[in-house]
Amino acid sequence: MKVLLLNQVFYPDLISTAQHAGDLARELAAEGHEVTVLASRRAYDDPKVRFSGKEDWDGVRIVRVSCSGFGKGARWRRALDFGTYIAACSLRLLLFPPFDVVVTMTTPPLLSALAAAFVRLRAGRLVVWVMDLNPDEAVAAGWLRGGSAVTRLLEMLLRSSLRGADRIAVLDRFMLERLVRKGAAERKLKVIPPWAHDMVVRYDHEGRKAFRERYGLGAKYVVMYSGNHSPCHPLDTLLRAAVRLAEETHIAFCFVGGGSEFQKVKGFAQAKELGNIVCVPYQPLRNLSASLSAADLHVVVMGDPFVGIVHPCKIYNILTLGIPFLYIGPSRSHVVDLLPPDAVGTWAYLAGHGDVDSVVEQILAASRKGGGARSREEAQVGERFTQEELIPRMAGLVIGTEPVIQ
Repeated sequence: MKVLLLNQVFYPDLISTAQHAGDLARELAAEGHEVTVLASRRAYDDPKVRFSGKEDWDGVRIVRVSCSGFGKGARWRRALDFGTYIAACSLRLLLFPPFDVVVTMTTPPLLSALAAAFVRLRAGRLVVWVMDLNPDEAVAAGWLRGGSAVTRLLEMLLRSSLRGADRIAVLDRFMLERLVRKGAAERKLKVIPPWAHDMVVRYDHEGRKAFRERYGLGAKYVVMYSGNHSPCHPLDTLLRAAVRLAEETHIAFCFVGGGSEFQKVKGFAQAKELGNIVCVPYQPLRNLSASLSAADLHVVVMGDPFVGIVHPCKIYNILTLGIPFLYIGPSRSHVVDLLPPDAVGTWAYLAGHGDVDSVVEQILAASRKGGGARSREEAQVGERFTQEELIPRMAGLVIGTEPVIQ
């Protein structure tokens, strides 16, 4: 079967959608399918980094198109980068032969509309893999006004691509419910959560020690936020807690990753002269075990308006490693859905946005239990989200062998 996968980011980029797209493409290639990926030549977080235009990787043919690299400094810059990638993809698709299946992800927003047009032109089946939902995300973030002409146009394009899809993969029940309200047929929808990278991510005692020494964390109790720093995952409450805990010299806050808010975190720490905040760039997959294992308490953040729109998937690696975590976000979300009744207060801590007192109290309570402890019960919950379990299901959805039954 000939499969085309569309996404702006792909191997060797470091962000989550690139890694999950790579996992799926390799699985399909290993099953004997002919897989082509159409991505951007520029790295997502650092557009100055450019990849080769064509590459064969683990049996996957990668074609990368050139687009602008204005970066994330302003929304207009991101919009131009998205727009030039869409334009370059459109031109390149005109040169492609038909495919049996086209899989489209959602970076950039509404890439599915282009994929749907290509499928109508060249035939084949369309599978939409919804990693985040637009224009809903843009409206929730305040980037677009609900009901505006632009929003209505983008909503129309989204609904059209959903109608044209043969199957639609969503990440949680809230995203499924939102798409059903938009008119997507339930018979097309399948919930498949993002998998942990458990084949390469393991609790790493030596890596933990080396990472902590490298960044001056030593024997401190490390509270870590690792991943995309985005307005969808507001960090204000956590940062205010860091200010309140500045005198607790045994506690350090480590922010690992990138994104549009990463520089704001660094600027906040400098402006407040906070010696308890350390900022570290995205880590390559080969170093992820070390960086994640360095935490004593991970932090997962979900913005209140973004339930069913975005899906922080860092939670799955955290569960697999068995490291306690603090969730800051609405009480009704996929993160809370994952927790057994006895988890809260033992290896999972919950707080709402703006409740700095609760965040401070729970960090202190967790720190009194000591660092480095791992929960066997938490790791058992993580076993439901392994690569071995979920990648074949996603591949089966693409080729048509995975039943669409919730």
